[in-house]
Order: sequence, then C-alpha cells, then structure tokens
Amino acid sequence: MQIVPMRDLKNTVEIERLCSESGEPVFVTKNGYGRLVVMDIDYYERTMRKIDEAHLVNKGIEDYETGRVVDGKKTLKKLREKHGI
Repeated sequence: MQIVPMRDLKNTVEIERLCSESGEPVFVTKNGYGRLVVMDIDYYERTMRKIDEAHLVNKGIEDYETGRVVDGKKTLKKLREKHGI
C-alpha cells in the first residue's frame, strides 16, 4: 500500500507511476489522516467488476432463500413445448 501526503499530488507523474507499478490504489493523507484515494483506471474497473459480480451473487442467494426460483428442467420443457423445439 502506497501512502503519500497531499502536497505530493502536485507531482502527478510520480503518483501515476506509483499507481501503475503497484497495481493498487495510492492513499493520500492530509495532516496525517486519510483524505483521498487515487487509482489506476484498470484497478478501478477490476474493482467495480468484482463489486457488480458480488452484488449479483448476493441477489441470487437472496432469491434462492426467499423462494424466487424456478425449476430449470421444467421451464425448459415448457419452452420447448410452447415453441415446438
């Protein structure tokens, strides 16, 4: 984990290099406390994709637990009969 003080944000080339080389976000502090997070766009996109996938998994678990599911084989059979496949 990279941590830099707020004043170092002036050196954008160095911040970009830190993000790119580490493959992780850079935490920016002000007066010793965390204030910002700077990250490479690839890291951001991977993180957002993981969050979206986790949300879908959690929704599926919730659907299963509340009984909002259908039997796959029965549904396919009905669709085949309906559409003559």
